[in-house]
Amino acid sequence: MAYPLRRLACGILAAKRSCWRHPGCCSRPSCKDVCQPVTFLPSLDMAAPPPAPHIVDMALPRTLIDPKLIYLEPAVREYPRGREVLARFPDAELVEVASHWRIPQLADPALAENWLRVKRETLVLGVKKGMAMRPNGRSADFIAPSSSNGCAMACAYCYVGRRKGYANPISVFVNVDDVTRALARHAARLGPKIEPNTIDPVDWVYDLGENGDLSVDASLSDNVRDLVAAFRDIPNAKGSFATKYVNRDLLDYDPQGRTRIRFSLMPDTIAKVVDVRTSPMSERIAAINDFVAAGYEVHVNFSPVIVHESWEAEWKALFAELDAALSRAARAQLKCEVIFLTHNEGLHDLNLQWHPRAEEWLWRPDIQEAKWSQSGMRNLRYKANWKRQWLDRFLGWLKEAMPYCQVRYAF
Repeated sequence: MAYPLRRLACGILAAKRSCWRHPGCCSRPSCKDVCQPVTFLPSLDMAAPPPAPHIVDMALPRTLIDPKLIYLEPAVREYPRGREVLARFPDAELVEVASHWRIPQLADPALAENWLRVKRETLVLGVKKGMAMRPNGRSADFIAPSSSNGCAMACAYCYVGRRKGYANPISVFVNVDDVTRALARHAARLGPKIEPNTIDPVDWVYDLGENGDLSVDASLSDNVRDLVAAFRDIPNAKGSFATKYVNRDLLDYDPQGRTRIRFSLMPDTIAKVVDVRTSPMSERIAAINDFVAAGYEVHVNFSPVIVHESWEAEWKALFAELDAALSRAARAQLKCEVIFLTHNEGLHDLNLQWHPRAEEWLWRPDIQEAKWSQSGMRNLRYKANWKRQWLDRFLGWLKEAMPYCQVRYAF
């Protein structure tokens, strides 16, 4: 079945009555006069795709985070880790707050226009209260209590940016010892993993970085080093986290196979626009062999998969680059996750205030539909009948290029 679109004066293929980049532009006389009927197929194979949007280079800066303002809960100074972090930034202004979650100064909508400055110059220190382990079933068996939340990077599609105010700078929790003890108790109660699953055939896997990037966190404190060390001594458990930042200091942490790092990968063309302040894709790929040699289990996340008119060629090129770079040892243990883009109207509106160019890739109502998430959020995802076809095609390209790479899950 074909789906009708029109090519507008602005050069964009748009469904129904409006251009998805410029709502209402079809009502302009100049646009009406030149709209032409076009056939849009679920495969997105087009003989004459629209021109690629201008690429905005928002690459990893030399200094990812340099706190000039630190919000802290009063109890932070009672913890050695809290005093260590404060000592690292002696010139930062300190502002006490009742809760790391409720900081009125970060709720000012005007901060959206200073999105990157907030991430670079603001740090939050707090004490983690809840120690619950939440069942997951995808990337991990359980989501562990976090040692941080927020991120100094600024990926335009990331849900974390909608929390704790504008930009959601990093919060470091200074009671990481409470987290490691909770992990050890939970794993001990579970005992050995009797039935293998797609997450891991032997160990219970705990996701340590659901709301941030631990590779970046490791540049601020020893929390990540402590977590990696803890899993060396938990016999039936393994830590795991996804990252878009290559921090080679982690190579000295001696994980002994008990920590899984998942490098997130996507085609460089799109990453230069939406993966803001992250390590370049070539650097992430080049790091895989070294992290395997250092004793980490290393998987990759193909995430998010963003569908557009040239996606097939770009993903095939990425698979070829990855395949050529991997050592024999890295290939032998490699597995992956495939996650198609999920977007959100609130995040769309927020991005328009600081990085509207990203929305040219993310906001595609012509091929997206609303869907309620398990957590009760109204999100935008690719239309179900098309997404199934696109996912099958994606998995086919991956199997052809890297038949040794097992897909742990895909959605």
